[in-house]
Amino acid sequence: MPALTDDQVAFFRRNGYHYPVNALSAEEAAQCRARIEQYEKDTGEEVNKRLKIKAHLASPWMCELARHPEIVSAVQSIIGPDVLLFGSSAFAKNAQDKRFVSWHQDSAYYGLSPNEEVTVWIALSPATSESGCLRVLPGSHEGPDLVHEETYDPDNLLARGQSLRGIDDTKAVEMPLQPGQFSMHHERTAHDSLPNQTDDRRIGMAFFYMPAHVKSTMARRSAMHISGEDRYGHWDVDPEPQTDLDPVTMAYLDSIWGDYRDDSVTVQASRSKTAAAG
Repeated sequence: MPALTDDQVAFFRRNGYHYPVNALSAEEAAQCRARIEQYEKDTGEEVNKRLKIKAHLASPWMCELARHPEIVSAVQSIIGPDVLLFGSSAFAKNAQDKRFVSWHQDSAYYGLSPNEEVTVWIALSPATSESGCLRVLPGSHEGPDLVHEETYDPDNLLARGQSLRGIDDTKAVEMPLQPGQFSMHHERTAHDSLPNQTDDRRIGMAFFYMPAHVKSTMARRSAMHISGEDRYGHWDVDPEPQTDLDPVTMAYLDSIWGDYRDDSVTVQASRSKTAAAG
């Protein structure tokens, strides 16, 4: 599949998002969904619990999906040929699930500089208005950093329940996807998703891509090589799983998740002080 067109790239740069892009067939998406649900059976826990910032460390197939040619081609159209994967998350809302993802900006917690990360969200089941598809606030990536309130709401799928207040929902744009399609958004684009009101689960994966020149504003961290060259060496290399639930990478995943939750407080606190000073 060719890269995004010039018009599609211009739309992304202007609005901070783009969708839909085809990647997987319906059958391939169903196989990925089955693998996520098998993970849940094998571990006895929902995919939302541990597979947050480095979900791809849980299984080789997730690394393969992150390197899918159609996905990588689209990402390269936005950030260039030298691509690293900063992280990934798996999301599942059960049928008739009241849980949601509040309005937030990824950049407030990722600790990246410059802010050039692009998130790909790929649907593994229908992501519709009724099932709580991703919504974005067009152009918000061009505005100021927004201050988040950490609510710890148990129904919020975000780790700390981080939420933006005062967002005008009438300006939100939904990004519905069929299984195998993906959307893209800039890390500073405000986005959310509502509860699932359907009788099927809403399942998807998010991959967080960045150009190799991006640095961590926290302690030195790791990333997975996707394409091109890393001529900068700002990031250590993620260990890649050799099997499903590889004990080495799962232990690393758990340690990274703990560090991320701790460090994200520092990032947001710094942004809050800056906003208050302004």
